[in-house]
Amino acid sequence: MNKDLLYQIALTLIHNIGPVQAKILLQQYEPAEVFKARRTDLEKMEGIGSIRAGNIKDFDDFSTAEEELAFIEKYRITPLFITDAAYPKRLLNCYDSPTLLYYKGEADLNASKIIAVIGTRSHTDYGKQVTENLIADLAELQVTVVSGLAYGIDAIAHKASLKNNLPTIGVLAHGLDQVYPTQHAGLAKDMIKEKGGLLTEFRSKTKPDKHNFPTRNRIVAGISDATIVIETGIKGGSMITAELANGYNKDVFAFPGKVTDSKSGGCNYLIKNNKAVLLTDAQELIEIMNWEETTRKEKGKKQKELFIELTPDEKVITGILNERETVHIDEINLKSGLSSSAVAAAILSLELQNVVVSLPGKRYHLS
Repeated sequence: MNKDLLYQIALTLIHNIGPVQAKILLQQYEPAEVFKARRTDLEKMEGIGSIRAGNIKDFDDFSTAEEELAFIEKYRITPLFITDAAYPKRLLNCYDSPTLLYYKGEADLNASKIIAVIGTRSHTDYGKQVTENLIADLAELQVTVVSGLAYGIDAIAHKASLKNNLPTIGVLAHGLDQVYPTQHAGLAKDMIKEKGGLLTEFRSKTKPDKHNFPTRNRIVAGISDATIVIETGIKGGSMITAELANGYNKDVFAFPGKVTDSKSGGCNYLIKNNKAVLLTDAQELIEIMNWEETTRKEKGKKQKELFIELTPDEKVITGILNERETVHIDEINLKSGLSSSAVAAAILSLELQNVVVSLPGKRYHLS
């Protein structure tokens, strides 16, 4: 049994301990240590307090965590804890990033270009055409397309991605033991088969309840470089996702529609209120995101990074980080033989050179 993963799962099961509180705990404790911490120490932590400390100390539902661990192993699910090197880096910039994700697929969750394409379930022919044209015109850039596997624009975006050989990821509002809507089970299989994937923070047996969808939408917004709203009314999940993306300081785009068309009312509202950039085609997106220039330079940049000159201290630290996926600062201090101030200075320099990435809980890994 993977004990580390067991405690990681258990951490997500504690009543009233959400992603924000989990981050607070992980700044001081490893997942297993959270359950062993003294109540008085937990109570003193800002954001935890006596009630949450009591919930932690009273937790005894490890059997549910064991069931989830068995499900993960049986169906070869990839768990992604917030301190894992493979965890989606863009989500780490969100204050409420999920503590643990469950992933089935091969698409790179840290691909260089990721967009969310979202919209209404009851689309028009105009919305379908815009979605298909946008994705077809982005095919050469090998953009990864994220959406919610829902009816309408979501499904069109996933299908258009498959048609154009682009990896596409469906973010779910339920566990990986099912597909909702059930009519999209075949689409989901095709997405996985064609090196896309399905991603969720909900454990197995979690039903697609209404309140799960806004929670799901924050992942759609947070994991992407840009959120593109094709067609939506004034109210609905797409508007929630657009607002979340704005809150995360992400780029939001919207295709305009007729002022008399209710299905474009949300897009027009976002544009009018400067919450989305008006978009008419893929080329505008490429130019605003500077992807044409980025694509040309990517190979050269990777080659250049091979020749970064490191100081002796930096070489010691990169050597330690090369041994494992993630390493805690205490272990770096111990193994390096350097003073804590020298370690801090070297790590800061490595971060500025994009050689090292810092993770919650004072952990580091090579970028």
